[in-house]
Amino acid sequence: MYRKAIEKGGLAVVTGAASGVGKAAAQRFLQDGLGVVLVDLAGEVLDQAEAELRELAGTDAIVQAIAADVSDADAMTALADQVFALGEVAVLMNNAGIALPTGSWEKTENWRNLLEINLFGVVNGVHAFLPRMIKAARPAVVINTGSKQGITTPPGNPAYNTSKAAVKVMTEMLAHDLRQAEAKISAHLFVPGFTYTGMIEKFMPERPSSAWTSEEAIDYLMMRMSNGDFYILCPDNDVSEQRDRKRVEWALGDIINNRPALSRWHCDYADAFAAHEASD
Repeated sequence: MYRKAIEKGGLAVVTGAASGVGKAAAQRFLQDGLGVVLVDLAGEVLDQAEAELRELAGTDAIVQAIAADVSDADAMTALADQVFALGEVAVLMNNAGIALPTGSWEKTENWRNLLEINLFGVVNGVHAFLPRMIKAARPAVVINTGSKQGITTPPGNPAYNTSKAAVKVMTEMLAHDLRQAEAKISAHLFVPGFTYTGMIEKFMPERPSSAWTSEEAIDYLMMRMSNGDFYILCPDNDVSEQRDRKRVEWALGDIINNRPALSRWHCDYADAFAAHEASD
């Protein structure tokens, strides 16, 4: 659907677009001939991203930064009003997200902030844009950024994992409902691997050799999305596509085989998991 969407031109709307994967995606959409709307919190980083993309675009293409808080449903509705005044939407990429420390029974405020941005930021984007995108009856795509932590749910940050697991389920339902409605819109779940973004840079000043760049992740997204794939789990320089499949299979096997929750990290299953991951 992506190729059909860009053939008709239009706009790509990207949240969390001031840096990292969002900025790289906006640049790619621009290169593919779309106008871009960069959505993020107001500030110097967003202004700089807009200036850089305008320099790449020249004089003809639309490059517009609009400050908005994705957790605010009214703000997202107002954003949609501004965007549709500029033109038709070919791509909606709900990418904005944050990471905050949480525990299973502590840091309640961080739980709420994470869910408001990582989950309801996606919900708000879909609810603000999809009715008008469907009504336009033109080819378009919706990309929601998830995480492998929402699929295999490793220990360490339960609220983040919960938010991304919810994005996965929501996007699956969205894809189904768009198909049932015979809309000319496809939905895709974009799951980056270890990618060196601004979020990671805060903790690691230099890119680890195991991490992909944001541009590599977006190249992979475009290739898989152009093939019509829904689940787009990116590998990286440490985790291959096969290794990802093994980890997902094991996570689902916890349910099928009635193993303890998160048995991959359970001492009694360490050898079994290692053998599973190493198997052909």
